[in-house]
Amino acid sequence: LEGLRQRSLDIALVSEPPAADDPDLTAWQVLDDPMLLALPEQHPLARQRELLPEHLADQQWIGVQRKPGAHPADDFVAACIRAGFTPQIPMEASEPFTALGLVASGLGVAMVQKGLSRNAPPGVVLRELPWLAYTTPLWAAWHRVNLRPLVETFRKVLTEPEAI
Repeated sequence: LEGLRQRSLDIALVSEPPAADDPDLTAWQVLDDPMLLALPEQHPLARQRELLPEHLADQQWIGVQRKPGAHPADDFVAACIRAGFTPQIPMEASEPFTALGLVASGLGVAMVQKGLSRNAPPGVVLRELPWLAYTTPLWAAWHRVNLRPLVETFRKVLTEPEAI
C-alpha cells in the first residue's frame, strides 16, 4: 500500500485492503481464494485418501498472520471450530511463504491460499479440505487519483465489466 501512496505502483494485489476512509487509496475485492492444507511430504496424512476434521485436531499448526495487530489465527480458528475441531497453534509465521518453509522443514501443518500453490517448496504436499469453509480475500488496490489511462481501463474492467 505504501508503494501506491508513493506512486511507485499503479495497482497492487493485497490480502488486506486500505481502510474504507483512506483519503488516498481505494480497493475492489477480486476473489476469495480457497485455502489448502500444507503438509510435510513425509507426514502420515499426506498419503491418506480422505482427511476429516478429527485427523487435524491433534496436529501442530503453524498460524499465518493476516493483518498487523490482529491475532493471526482468529478467522482460521473460528472456521476450524465450525468444522468440528480446535487447532493447537504453537508457532506463527509472518506470511504464507514462511509458513510453507516451516511446513517443508517438518515443523507442522498450515493453511495457505490456493493461489500460492505453484510456489510451494519441495517437500510440501497441498490438500483440499472441502468441509473447511475458510478463504482469504484478494483485493486490487489503487490510488484514488489516476495518472495513467491504462490503470483507469483496468479499474473499469474490474469494477464495471458491463461498461467495457
